[in-house]
Amino acid sequence: MVYSIIAKSKLKGAQRLDAEYYQPEYLENEKLLAKIGFRLIGEIGTVVYGTTPVGASFVEKGIPFIRSQNFSNLIVDDSDIVYASEEFHNRNKKSAAKPRDILFAAVGATIGELAVIQKSINEANINQNIAKVRINKEFNPYFVALFFASRIGQLQISRLVTGNAQAYLNSLQIREFKIPKVPFNKQEEIASYFIDIEEAIGQSKSLYSQAENLLLQELGLKDFKPEEDLSYVVNLSDGKSAHRLDAEYFQPKYEKIISKIKNQNAKLLGDFVKDYSTGFPFKSENYQEEGIPLIRINNIKRGYLDLSDTAYLSEKDYLSSPKDTAKPGDIVLSMSGTIGMTAMIPSDIPKSSINQRILRFTSKNIEKEYLVLLLNSIVGSYQLERIGTGGVRTNISYKDIKNVLIPDLHTSTQQKIADLVRKSYEARKKTKELLEEAKRKVELVISEELKK
Repeated sequence: MVYSIIAKSKLKGAQRLDAEYYQPEYLENEKLLAKIGFRLIGEIGTVVYGTTPVGASFVEKGIPFIRSQNFSNLIVDDSDIVYASEEFHNRNKKSAAKPRDILFAAVGATIGELAVIQKSINEANINQNIAKVRINKEFNPYFVALFFASRIGQLQISRLVTGNAQAYLNSLQIREFKIPKVPFNKQEEIASYFIDIEEAIGQSKSLYSQAENLLLQELGLKDFKPEEDLSYVVNLSDGKSAHRLDAEYFQPKYEKIISKIKNQNAKLLGDFVKDYSTGFPFKSENYQEEGIPLIRINNIKRGYLDLSDTAYLSEKDYLSSPKDTAKPGDIVLSMSGTIGMTAMIPSDIPKSSINQRILRFTSKNIEKEYLVLLLNSIVGSYQLERIGTGGVRTNISYKDIKNVLIPDLHTSTQQKIADLVRKSYEARKKTKELLEEAKRKVELVISEELKK
């Protein structure tokens, strides 16, 4: 049995009387911070919450609008980002964000995750579930972010969240977060890890972009920019054949890209599928903090898996649905929400399970990395987007997905593309390794300071 004995005078007023708040590890963490000395975020920076967007706030290209689902390895991942209009951004300058700003996920299951806006994002805005912290003096913001990503920083966050009916961090709580007093040269030494993370992400994106450009060039789609037609004529026979009469389905842009694909030895996706499953509805009450990873839709990004917010299963639950287990090299595709996000299970996840509304399949007779890239490109995304149009159908089925056209390019071309994608994966994997190393460095520096 684990317990703590707390003097009445030490209780946090009448606001916190729950036992979880006074767990021994939290109390030890507070003692450590008191011993090394600290400053509060409210003393060295400002805290501002984001803005709730309204219907017409988003545009195809504009100001990056950051959501906590865009956080990945302390970086803002722009592969699945949406854009706010200039008008929205100018109207909500208070929630505007810029490089070096620290973003905290402040609501719901993502609490504890954070990111720093990197140099490649000159200006942005944030949604209502994010708190922006702008450090004004004394501390390097990269060090501050890496500190809160470490175990010591995370314990501060989880302590405040425990005992609440709904997980939420308010601005007063964030202002009271403690940052250890570490010599500035040590801060900069730790901050250099973020610079390396930023460079590795840039390299990964560059390699992925090269692979995508090569693909589109081979398909004659390099400069493909379809226009949104305001009106068009469709034969009734086409509607009957497609079993669809909604106007969105017949937008000319879809037909234009499909006609291009058909000239490239196109086959159906189903021809490249060895076996498949569509996920199992695991119950959230069975989720664990450790165990076998459960791949959920929020873990699937364009081209890779992000397991920073992962639920885990016991061995028993993992074995309860054998057909929905996954192995390295399997491909997963989202069938709800942002439809068509596709990734491959990496080698460092030897076994996992797939949650509902995700297609998992083992491919055959095609380069895996090539196929993942293709499904995430306009070639796959347009076809999958078309299936999901019509408003009523917010989900897609394997019956629909298996009929997506896949250009079967020459093996040597597939291999060139796949090689670039693999190098992109390696660079992204390096960011995770650098982040883990940085967190260990934070704890080591604090330990060294305590000994002085």
